[in-house]
Amino acid sequence: MIAALRKRGTSLAALSRAFGLSSTTLSNTLHRPWPKGEIVIAEVIGVPSAEIWPSRYYDHTGALRPRKEKAKGAGA
Repeated sequence: MIAALRKRGTSLAALSRAFGLSSTTLSNTLHRPWPKGEIVIAEVIGVPSAEIWPSRYYDHTGALRPRKEKAKGAGA
């Protein structure tokens, strides 16, 4: 994935800054799930995020894992 970004003339840090994030924000996606960051990276390199991080999307049987919904605040 890093090589694919470099082939496109960018890096995780540059991509983070381009999306108005701290330069290290998208690198966190390498170590822990963050769907928004996964989608940004996947769209830039042209590969589905589930293909880049299959263990985040599919269980050991190959079934799609349910993504947790964010709980809405009490005022929402």
